[in-house]
Amino acid sequence: MAADASGPEPSPGNHDRRGERSELTDAQKALRAQLLATEHWSLLASRSTTQSEVLTRIAIFLTLVSAGLISLGVLGQATGFRGWFGVAALGILFLLLCLGVITCVRAFNTATEDMMYVVAMNRLRGAYLDLAPDLEPYFMASPYDDVDGVTRTYHFFYPRTDLTVVFGSSMMIITVVTAVVAGLFSGGLVAALGGAIWLAVTVGVVVGVAAIVLALARGQRLYLRSFREHAPLKRTPPE
Repeated sequence: MAADASGPEPSPGNHDRRGERSELTDAQKALRAQLLATEHWSLLASRSTTQSEVLTRIAIFLTLVSAGLISLGVLGQATGFRGWFGVAALGILFLLLCLGVITCVRAFNTATEDMMYVVAMNRLRGAYLDLAPDLEPYFMASPYDDVDGVTRTYHFFYPRTDLTVVFGSSMMIITVVTAVVAGLFSGGLVAALGGAIWLAVTVGVVVGVAAIVLALARGQRLYLRSFREHAPLKRTPPE
């Protein structure tokens, strides 16, 4: 009965986090700041490595596309665009298409990984502010790990439209180039099978446009899925 009168004991998971932080010594705060900074540098290094890797892949693919088109020109002059030129052209375009699809997949995955690193670093900034709230005016990047916080971290000064972000990205460049290669391969295949030129051009254009639309749809699904499955620790307060 005495235990009932005194009330239930406080659960370890329900303690006041603010009170706990206020009772931390300077040494404990310094240790936490050091651990957070170490994790922050680890995320920065991983983000830099990921971006460097995908940009290298894109550069390699664009170089191979240029080399492939030059090879087609040389083969065309050597064969008079007759004989085995058609088979060689389709083979080169098919190889470039496969490499382009692989590079696109990696570029889309990198976009979500980069956003993942930004979310993680935003959360760490929130932890920094828990230790030193007076530093908030000096952080231009957001300390909130929700959609609005990520948007602010990507661009501090003013909100940008999704259209300019998508069409100005490296992901869009690789998507367009791969779609063009897909259109050339499809049109060349139709012509090689005896189709009319107008039909080959039409098929090439339709395949190229469809490839761009499908890539954009995939990018949007990945973006929405990332934030649908992410539970923010701190949400951006309404202005």
